[in-house]
Amino acid sequence: MQVENAQHKSMAAGRWAEMPLSLQMLNIGSEISRANRWKGKGNREQTERAVFRALELIDLTIEAQRGKHPLKEFLRMREIICDYYLGDNFYQSNGERIQRDFDMFMPGTR
Repeated sequence: MQVENAQHKSMAAGRWAEMPLSLQMLNIGSEISRANRWKGKGNREQTERAVFRALELIDLTIEAQRGKHPLKEFLRMREIICDYYLGDNFYQSNGERIQRDFDMFMPGTR
């Protein structure tokens, strides 16, 4: 990822890779939460901005986790997010279901 184009410049510069996976997932979940709020308000522009930030963080996570964890689940998560928020919702997902996948990383929920 090119740092100069990144929304999260300090994260793209290397800080992201130092974070535990659970914290990475919580940060992605925060952007998904924002996307859900904006989608619920019918604000497509703000929804897309939040989704693009989430996708950027997912890409950083994929890079950080390469060689540590299988990447299939991260790539699938990215695909479902793109499909629901930006595509035709082929997988018939919903924001609540997507959010739940990230909420499980909140402290005290396991």
